[in-house]
Amino acid sequence: MVSLTPEQAARLSAAAVGHLATADAAGRPHVIPVCFAYDGRHIYSALDAKPKRGSLTDLRRVRNIIANPQVSLVIDHYDEDWSKLWYLLVQGHAELVAAGDEQAEAIALLRAKYRQYQDMELDANPVIKITPERAARWVGG
Repeated sequence: MVSLTPEQAARLSAAAVGHLATADAAGRPHVIPVCFAYDGRHIYSALDAKPKRGSLTDLRRVRNIIANPQVSLVIDHYDEDWSKLWYLLVQGHAELVAAGDEQAEAIALLRAKYRQYQDMELDANPVIKITPERAARWVGG
């Protein structure tokens, strides 16, 4: 596990959306936008109740994490003034956390960050937990 710098942690905590990259066992990539929360050590993302075509464990990102737990999460900021551009790339190990104290704490973090989660039934859903192993940032200008 790598510790993020205070600046990296602040950018990660403030960002509303990130892009999660997973890959299957054959290395085929899959990238999706995700909501997430950072507790200072781990990044959590809910498997939420938006309409899905199957069970939560059938989601491609979940299948990929089970087959290949190495993931990347990127957050970024775009501005017409390119001196204000930045991104943060966090690479790490992902796993699913099912019912228990850690899952409940992750759901509480996500509900505190996203008002949309406050009334959504998430308590029985697993969450994705990312343990950062490397972080890189770029700031324009």
